[in-house]
Amino acid sequence: MLKVKVATRNIAIYRDPAVILIDQLKQIYIDGELEPIDTTVWYTKIQRKDYQLGMNLTGVGVDDPDVNFYENYYSTSDRNYTGYKNPEVDKLIDQQSDEVDREKRKKLVWEIEKRLAEDAARPVIGYNVANTCWDPKVKGLVLQVNSIYNGWRFEDVWLDK
Repeated sequence: MLKVKVATRNIAIYRDPAVILIDQLKQIYIDGELEPIDTTVWYTKIQRKDYQLGMNLTGVGVDDPDVNFYENYYSTSDRNYTGYKNPEVDKLIDQQSDEVDREKRKKLVWEIEKRLAEDAARPVIGYNVANTCWDPKVKGLVLQVNSIYNGWRFEDVWLDK
């Protein structure tokens, strides 16, 4: 069994997915050991690429692929922590960003996603979903299924007492 350390920030929102990853790695005969890192040194550690496996989170507040692609995968991005460089993917990222035809852009985005997956370029382990609690008296609240950021308009919400 291959042994690796899985480094991550030592806070629950980072540790929990890292523990799930370690469990999944066991299924392919990789023995992962959690390496919790103090927040004060975490980003310096990943910018130095001082890890075997690193579990990091990326918060993307806009429902558009540009934010994720340019931040995490573009060759010259400061937050491209894995150092992934692929000039062809950079060109596709620029191309999809400029594309105004929705269907053409969608095809470009899927092509980029495919290449990133084939290259194992900072693979996505999971997508976080924010939880919301509300009182049964609150009526008309519809939470978005595709985003945690764009469903907070209350013009159709009322309180039924």
